[in-house]
Amino acid sequence: MTLIQSAKLNGNSPYPYLKDVLARLPTQKNNAIDELLPHNWKPAISDKV
Repeated sequence: MTLIQSAKLNGNSPYPYLKDVLARLPTQKNNAIDELLPHNWKPAISDKV
């Protein structure tokens, strides 16, 4: 199963999911990497208002 398929099956739109995960991945701590999996993912809170 691809990340795109998994994101869809978990109710996430693939583009926002991948965009957020790829932005967060370089700074994500190793012990928290599972937060970025489609079934655990919550969008990052945006600073933009």
